[in-house]
Amino acid sequence: MLIMNSIHWTYQSCNYVSYRMNRCVNMIARLFNAPLGDTETAMGVGTVGSSEAIMLAGLAFKRNWQNKRKAEGKTYDKPNIVTGANVQVCWEKFARYFEVELKEIKLSEGYYVMDPEKAVDMVDENTICVAAILGSTLTGEFEDVKRLNDLLVKKNDATGWNTPIHVDAASGGFIAPFIYPELEWDFRLPLVKSINVSGHKYGLVYAGIGWVVWRTQHDLPDELIFHINYLGADQPTFTLNFSKGSSQIIAQYYQLIRLGFEGYKNVMENCRENMLVLKEGIEKTERFNIVSKDVGVPLVAFSLKGQSFHSEFEISEMLRRFGWIVPAYTMPADAEHITVLRVVIREDFSRTLAERLVADSLKVLHELDTLPSKISRKMGAEDFGNVKGKKVKREKLMEVIVGWRKFVKDRKKMNGVC
Repeated sequence: MLIMNSIHWTYQSCNYVSYRMNRCVNMIARLFNAPLGDTETAMGVGTVGSSEAIMLAGLAFKRNWQNKRKAEGKTYDKPNIVTGANVQVCWEKFARYFEVELKEIKLSEGYYVMDPEKAVDMVDENTICVAAILGSTLTGEFEDVKRLNDLLVKKNDATGWNTPIHVDAASGGFIAPFIYPELEWDFRLPLVKSINVSGHKYGLVYAGIGWVVWRTQHDLPDELIFHINYLGADQPTFTLNFSKGSSQIIAQYYQLIRLGFEGYKNVMENCRENMLVLKEGIEKTERFNIVSKDVGVPLVAFSLKGQSFHSEFEISEMLRRFGWIVPAYTMPADAEHITVLRVVIREDFSRTLAERLVADSLKVLHELDTLPSKISRKMGAEDFGNVKGKKVKREKLMEVIVGWRKFVKDRKKMNGVC
């Protein structure tokens, strides 16, 4: 009802909506421990998801870095940003669209997040910020922002660079404050200058809403903020998309007011409990390795054990017959040989559904055991076991995975064709 009643408004066209957006920004900033007094107003804005939020945060970092370099009489034409290879594609978009070099920390088998030590080693005088992920898209794991902050403080003291941190909390921003309150990842750390979070993930709102908040007003250059008055009053605006709908902002405000801290805490605790139920069920099959961590976004990422003659892509495809959409994907650079299945636990994913998914997965595994192996067709069971060298194994396995992807894609194209 709230969404439908406000669907014809843009958020800039109505002071009522702008007021509600500012209320949301203040609640979220305080949730992230922004250093605000009782009467201070937080600096932030609602966006069309975390992609726009990251673009805006990145622009603020770039402009602050440029202004600092200009004041020092130094060159300012080669900015870079340090991230892990596990970042979401919006970081690559920011780097390409706004001409910033993206310096990625490669992953390794068993360690699928950014290594703080390696990240700090890659920081130089042209680094506008280091981006840490609170809830990796691949495994849900929280990166160690506290360790990153401590290492970067030491490097800043030694070099005088004052390189800051942005936390991409698209997935974890509405999780960590409620079930991991002791975890230091937010504005409690002095180098964290901005944080983004998605309202349409664990903020419990429909798609199309994100938020970015800054530590203080000084962290967002005033020259990036525009002021308009043709809608009846002076309104500051810092967005990439002016004509944003108001319905998701109203919905976010409603959820924050209706649920409150205890309500969100109950929802997130329930998600975590159902995640543990699913994880335990998958482990009991004795056919999978769990890749995800218990502390993080409530999801289960898992891969087949050993040298299975079937792939995670086959499991993903066959689970669709039972109504499940469980994505299978390969890891990024330097861990491409690892293939993973992932199940994200949302507020409507119950214990019953977790148990049903495990049961359906067992049916798929039993059926696959009776089918010819995609790998054995390619190289033969004996050859597979006798291949020499890890690199050769990876190359062969990647050939099979690519072939299976093509098979599935071609099969989808033929669906419904007589």
